[in-house]
Amino acid sequence: MIKIDEEIPVPAPPERVWEVVSDPGQVVSCISGAELGESHEDGSFDGTLVVKFGAVRVRFGARMSLDLEEPEREGRLSARGRDGQGATRFSAHATFRVTEDAGGSWVRVTGEVSLAGKLASLIEAGAGAVVSRMTKEFSDELVRRCAGSTAVVPAPRRTVWSRLRAWWQRIVHKRQDNPSEVRSGKAQ
Repeated sequence: MIKIDEEIPVPAPPERVWEVVSDPGQVVSCISGAELGESHEDGSFDGTLVVKFGAVRVRFGARMSLDLEEPEREGRLSARGRDGQGATRFSAHATFRVTEDAGGSWVRVTGEVSLAGKLASLIEAGAGAVVSRMTKEFSDELVRRCAGSTAVVPAPRRTVWSRLRAWWQRIVHKRQDNPSEVRSGKAQ
């Protein structure tokens, strides 16, 4: 299972941020490799997402539903789908909320993705780096859409998970930059 717990600072009024994050078309345009598909009579819609896990690219297709609570600026997204080969299935649930903060807004996203099938272990193993990369790309594009490219972003709230992720990324980069030092125990 992949867990998602992110807080994204956006230097724009909550009304503008909500306008973007409550519109599936705008959200999809903030995510590299994502496409919005057909809408259905029940309000659900289709979408695809191509995700890179190291050297492997996996294309996922899903049927999604979105429930919005406008006054609270809160939404719930549910999705079910599979990869292009049909070997891996997933279900995902996420909640997002836009709150006001001095100098702008925060978008809080929590959720989880359950996987089953051939690629599940590969995907789960690389999920931390992929979620981190996708969150950064999404955050940058969301800020650009909401506040313009010259906006100053307030310092992010440091959660335990964000500190752990930053520590892990430093370790991975040291290994990539100096593999011999890591093996000999010199990298700290």
